[in-house]
Amino acid sequence: MKLPRRQFLQLAAGAAALPGISRIARAQTYPDRPIKIVVPIGPTGSYDIVGRVLADQLSKRLGQSVIVENRPGAGTIIGTQAVINAPADGYTLLVGGLSNIVFNVGLYKNLPYDPLADLVPVALVFNISYGLVGSKDLPHSTPKEVIDAAKRNPGKLSLANIGVGTGQHIVGAAFMKITGTQLLEVPYRGPAAAYPDLLSGRVDLFFDSMPSALPYIKSGQAKGIGILTATRSPQAPDMPTMTESGVPGLEIDSWIGLFAPAKTPPAAIARLQQAIAQTLPELKPRFETAGGELMDMPAAKLKDFVKSEHDKWTKIIQEAGIRLE
Repeated sequence: MKLPRRQFLQLAAGAAALPGISRIARAQTYPDRPIKIVVPIGPTGSYDIVGRVLADQLSKRLGQSVIVENRPGAGTIIGTQAVINAPADGYTLLVGGLSNIVFNVGLYKNLPYDPLADLVPVALVFNISYGLVGSKDLPHSTPKEVIDAAKRNPGKLSLANIGVGTGQHIVGAAFMKITGTQLLEVPYRGPAAAYPDLLSGRVDLFFDSMPSALPYIKSGQAKGIGILTATRSPQAPDMPTMTESGVPGLEIDSWIGLFAPAKTPPAAIARLQQAIAQTLPELKPRFETAGGELMDMPAAKLKDFVKSEHDKWTKIIQEAGIRLE
């Protein structure tokens, strides 16, 4: 039976609109299947802690399984790239932080992704500060004393270096660049290898995360010389900030959060942000137990913050001449 032309056109228009309606319906019911959070390092450290804590809390709030997949390799590049290449549907997310979102841009000449263009921040939830730690027998107890001594005798004071491109290495290089000093860098395979020499006095200084350094400082096994935050830390109130010690520009908050592929539907991003906001009271004590602090940054400020961190640290890394192939 032939349909009248007007009725035929109406049916055709309705059929054409179905894919759009279907997409809207899917966005409104997000999530309707399990979500995967990719951690771009192995199953240790702050990235993994954040990924697993968020997965646990989001699964309760969203009513869907949220699984964690560790995809280590190439300095966080492999896992980050995997998420960028995944469908932008809100079901594959990334644990991102200063390393893979910011540092890698300045460190690698041919980085296979642009974090500002290829990823969108969902939430930044975890923050770790860095500090300058010294051997307990070091005669210098403040950043100014360290700087003055380093200028009097370039290359005499030694600094533990746990790997090119690590946050500890970049902070040390930035410190020397900003202060015009030269420290003797001693290579180690991670903090666990560096601390025995720091505690015994075989190496003088080490820039490290405060959660890792605080037990040694509080026990008197090492000196807390300076902290790289805007204000003094309640956990180490006697440690002066670098800014108040005459080293402006050396503030570093090693933030970590959740990112999604850039074209992820805004409705899915908003749903994730809503769920994370609801979990903040539960996240706070768990992150403090892990040695960090909870971040609660408004969604409207996320992109601008990540862009400012990108610009700041890319400049510092390039000026310090740090490069990875």
